[in-house]
Amino acid sequence: MTDEKGSFYLIESILAISILLMAIFIVNTVISMPSPDYSYDTLDFKTSQDIMETLSGKVNFTDKSFIGRISDILKDNKNSKKSIKEVSDICKEKFDTLNLKNYRFCENDVLDGKVLASSGDFSKASNVSQATREYGDYSYSLYVW
Repeated sequence: MTDEKGSFYLIESILAISILLMAIFIVNTVISMPSPDYSYDTLDFKTSQDIMETLSGKVNFTDKSFIGRISDILKDNKNSKKSIKEVSDICKEKFDTLNLKNYRFCENDVLDGKVLASSGDFSKASNVSQATREYGDYSYSLYVW
């Protein structure tokens, strides 16, 4: 009789533990299920703010930032057509290395909104991310979509 009682308690405890584990798994599954309310349409995580931070940042204090370099080229050459073309080429190369597909980079103040580099159709752009940085007299805006 004792052996039957012991095996009954053993089976009952295994069954109770199994039910408890199944309940924990079910609760865990319900908690970790994605909510249908959230949109999973992800945009490219490269926002214009991130890119402008990269362009205006310095690696150390002895070098110039990208924004500083192009500003110096424009200023030293008195905003000539040649310097604008040179800066445009430098900008296009830089944005190609950043793997940007749709962008517009322009100078707002001195050059009155001159587009220095662009890729993609800005008129058809949606979800445009915009950032502006200033360097000296120059103000640059980057639009990414």
